[in-house]
Amino acid sequence: MRLLFLAVLRPHTGNAVTAERVRVHLEAAGHVCILKDAFDFESPSEIANLITAEKCEAALALHLYRGGRLLQGLRVPFGIIFGGTDLNEDVNQGEKNKVMGEVLEEARFAVAFTESMKETAHVQWVDPVFTREVKAKVQRAAGVRQMGEMAQGDLHAAVKNCFAVVNSSVSEGMSAAILEAMDLEVPVLARNIPGNAAIVKHEVTGLLFSDPQEFVQLAKRLVSDPALEKEIVANGKEYVRVHHSWRVERDTYQRLLRKLEGSLEG
Repeated sequence: MRLLFLAVLRPHTGNAVTAERVRVHLEAAGHVCILKDAFDFESPSEIANLITAEKCEAALALHLYRGGRLLQGLRVPFGIIFGGTDLNEDVNQGEKNKVMGEVLEEARFAVAFTESMKETAHVQWVDPVFTREVKAKVQRAAGVRQMGEMAQGDLHAAVKNCFAVVNSSVSEGMSAAILEAMDLEVPVLARNIPGNAAIVKHEVTGLLFSDPQEFVQLAKRLVSDPALEKEIVANGKEYVRVHHSWRVERDTYQRLLRKLEGSLEG
């Protein structure tokens, strides 16, 4: 089957990495996956023309608003993969919320990476400013250095040389950085928000903090307790193996694509 796959493909971002991983899964099953950057298109009519030109039989989008809105009204069946921003931020904006609900009504399936993301979607249906704020705070913080985007191999090498990975996000869907750290056997300290708490169990697969004071306390504890560090690392590695298996993920996407094939045959 020839499949159009829309995603935001800015280099070295979580969306781009996820999209490439999914593409590999689909092509391993024998499908032709045409991956395109959603930001290159303005309207569903452009996508309709692309589908005709590329002779695509079905479509897939990563991110319910950024990609999904471009698939509305298509003559081919399509599925959706939730991102993080769509469920955490876009859902709070009236017009975007409405559009996303309409997209879900047309989609043949929707993929959520965690139970909390799934629950959020059920409850709701069935960012340059923030970036500037973060950069300003980093510049004022002693001992903190901001790094630019890195290729995945370089990033993994840097993470392996770190004592721990900290996720201080105030909004997350599913943090690929946390899962990568667990898989690389590096301890994780993460802000206690729903997206992080969905994949980090406190004192089991990582440490969750609610404020700066608690972060300092937990960081000092991790540094001074090798047994805790060893346990967290082992449990985190096992969690990723069991719940975020690369092979299971591949099998799931291939099974979902068979649903789209079934729609074509029907």
